[in-house]
Amino acid sequence: MKKLILLLLPLALFAADLVKEVRHELVTLPYYGVFDNLAYRVDGSKVTLFGQVRDPKLKSDAEKAVKSIEGVSAVDNQIEVLPLSPNDDQIRLETYRAIYSKPSLQRYQMGAVPPIHIIVKNGEVTLEGVVATQMDKEVAGIAANGVSGVHKVINNLRVESSK
Repeated sequence: MKKLILLLLPLALFAADLVKEVRHELVTLPYYGVFDNLAYRVDGSKVTLFGQVRDPKLKSDAEKAVKSIEGVSAVDNQIEVLPLSPNDDQIRLETYRAIYSKPSLQRYQMGAVPPIHIIVKNGEVTLEGVVATQMDKEVAGIAANGVSGVHKVINNLRVESSK
C-alpha cells in the first residue's frame, strides 16, 4: 500500500503543477483583458479551455500557449468568440465605468488583468471573477444593472473564502 501511495504522489504533484502552469500561461496572454473570460479544466494530461473572448486571435493564442506546456497531451478549445457589436462595445465601456467608479470596487482595478471580468453578448452582461466580500459582489451586480442598454445581468462573481 505504501508503494502505491508513493507512486501516486508524484502524479498528484504533477497535476497541481500543470494546473498552475495552465493558469500562468492564460493570465499572461498579451491581449487577455477585463472584457474576456478564460477558464480551464485539467484531466490528467488533457486540458479543456472554456470562456468567452472578443478576439479570435486570443482564442487561438490560448490554445497554442497551453499546447506548448510540457506534459499537455491534448487541448479541447471550447472558448466562445463573442460577436462583433458596437452596441455591446458601448455596454462594455459603460459597465466598466459603472463598476470601477464605485469606491469599494476601485481596488479591483489594479493589476494587468483585473479580477472582475465583464462579458457582454447581445446586451446581456455576465460578471466573472473573484471578489473579497459578498457586498462587493452585490455592488458590482447593482452597478452593471444600472447601465443603459443592459437587458440582463448574470453575476457569477465568486467570493474569496476566508482562510
